[in-house]
Amino acid sequence: MKKVLIVTYYWPPAGGPGVQRWLKFVTYLPQFGVTPVLYIPENPHYPLTDESLLQEVPSGIKIYKNPISEPYRLAKLLFGNKTRRISAGIIPKKNSSVAEKILLYIRGNFFIPDARINWVKPSVKAITQILQKETIDTIITTGPPHSMHLIGYELQQRTGVKWIADFRDPWTSIGYHKELRLGKRAQNKHRRLEQRVLTAADTIIVTSHTTKKEFQELTKKPITVITNGYDDDYKGDATLDADFTMSHIGSLLSERNPEVLWKTLAELIKEQPTFKEHFKLQLIGVVSQEITASLQEYGLTDYVTLYGYLTHAEAVQYQRRSQVLVLLEINSVETKGIIPGKLFEYMAARRPIIGIGPKDWEVNNIVRKTETGVVFNYDDHSKLKSELLRIFKEYREGKVTLKNQDITAYSRKELTRELAKHL
Repeated sequence: MKKVLIVTYYWPPAGGPGVQRWLKFVTYLPQFGVTPVLYIPENPHYPLTDESLLQEVPSGIKIYKNPISEPYRLAKLLFGNKTRRISAGIIPKKNSSVAEKILLYIRGNFFIPDARINWVKPSVKAITQILQKETIDTIITTGPPHSMHLIGYELQQRTGVKWIADFRDPWTSIGYHKELRLGKRAQNKHRRLEQRVLTAADTIIVTSHTTKKEFQELTKKPITVITNGYDDDYKGDATLDADFTMSHIGSLLSERNPEVLWKTLAELIKEQPTFKEHFKLQLIGVVSQEITASLQEYGLTDYVTLYGYLTHAEAVQYQRRSQVLVLLEINSVETKGIIPGKLFEYMAARRPIIGIGPKDWEVNNIVRKTETGVVFNYDDHSKLKSELLRIFKEYREGKVTLKNQDITAYSRKELTRELAKHL
């Protein structure tokens, strides 16, 4: 079978969405005549860990590891847990400390494109030897962190290896980029590196059509959309919660604060005694201080349970038991092409989705096509309220259901089949 080398920073026991995509691709690639070989950091600084994912790593897969030097360890000695929030993507919008402001400035202006930049040079040297040893002529880099793509660029330039660059998120157009307190020099360097990668890669893979359109303005190289997906974690029946539970799975960043939802829920609690009696909100994942402050402001604290980060297997069970699943994205033009990986798991859980995001959010096209829920803008207060009342009525009648739509095109196996065509 053909061998490919996959260069990724996130790998079990890393937790969070960044690890899922390539863990599943690696699992299914051998079924399509491709043998994956992994190159990962030996001692990474993962902000979230999930030891249970180690059990999902395919047996017999060859994994090469190389030490990585990251600034977060030193920063933690100086600034404590402030580094953990920032490395996890929680960038505070209000009441940020002096330490956090300093960390963001250093992160944005001295570590370009990201805090893993020091891994590029030693990795190029190590991988050059691996390619010869394993007789591999194709590599895949996946980012963020986008420094992984700089490894691919250097290897292509030095060895002529075929290089596929997989972008799980955009680079300079991603929403949080402007929050990194970048100076003009740093902004220009990010754009130069992005242009270099997009111009040199033999093939570019992205997770949304919006990102494809953005990149097509920067390169003439072929770009393929392969979304994230769901795996077979949803077999068998699940017992639904007795309460009217609404659940959000994943990090709630400072800017991902849907005040229209909090306002609507507060009104329903006040106006509908039965809603007040049965309603519960479950937040599973890292939650910023700005979110908890908003929940308190709208009088929702008594109805909310904060579970913190759970294992992927535990999160799947909460998805399956919940009456409604909440999907949120930052209200910004830069985020309209962001398709959270949990969308596809929500779809597989067969629970109605309430999405709230920016105008022209690409998620809306998928949800509408699959008839798996309804997506709203941040100013759709009355429409959102009507939909929640409709679902709650179904809940009271014991029949909150979805149409049995075919979503197999988004299964991890089918997506891997599409990936294999490029290998």
